[in-house]
Amino acid sequence: MCTVCGCVKPVLGSGPEASDGDRTTAVVDVFQDLLASNDLVARHNRMHFDEHNVLAINLTSSPGAGKTALLEATILALRGQYRIAVIEGDLETDNDAARIRAHGVRAVQITTGTACHLDAHLVHRALHELPLAGLDLLFIENVGNLVCPASFDLGQHRNVTLLSVTEGDDKPAKYPVIFRAADLVVLSKTDLLEVMDDFAPERALAALRQLGRETPMVHTASRRAPTIGPWLAWLEQQLASRRPVLPDFALARFDPATA
Repeated sequence: MCTVCGCVKPVLGSGPEASDGDRTTAVVDVFQDLLASNDLVARHNRMHFDEHNVLAINLTSSPGAGKTALLEATILALRGQYRIAVIEGDLETDNDAARIRAHGVRAVQITTGTACHLDAHLVHRALHELPLAGLDLLFIENVGNLVCPASFDLGQHRNVTLLSVTEGDDKPAKYPVIFRAADLVVLSKTDLLEVMDDFAPERALAALRQLGRETPMVHTASRRAPTIGPWLAWLEQQLASRRPVLPDFALARFDPATA
């Protein structure tokens, strides 16, 4: 699908002078160069976020796991307290951005064409369309994919990965890289558990623990019976951790005349 991240191996040449070993080495070298360039821009993005004290969260999941529905419910719950914006990533259409804008929140759509993930360069361009100075919280909804987004730093402060109960509860075992990188795993669509008798939250949690990290997992539902309290509590905790706490003496200005 994607010739950017290397999940489709490009044809680098043919004939006896271009062996499989040469091709593999060249692909690895190109990919490493791409990552190095990406990481440089990601650090630049993070500097922008930090300068304006904006918490940036990268949302990843399989397609259809409920990222946009969770964002809609989150906006309804928090828009009176925090200034929120969203960057949406999809191969085509601006459907998800339109859903976010319908709630009165700024949303920038990135259509990647054939790329199965966002990268730091795409996010940097999108930032030029957002008033960072007027934001508290920025969600980056990545392209639906549990593989390639794990390799690309966007400059975010936190990674959140959704696991829907309509998927297998062994997803953390099958896609360990993205779940290992997560700061939070959101078990979504839990209102369907009563009819999804082949999904066991305890098995999903056990598969997550097998990755060697104590990543928290919260249960949410955004549609029939909205339940997002634990998710909102986690967000509040992350936002609070970024608020500068100054000692009392730092509040007084230094006056050289009295020194």
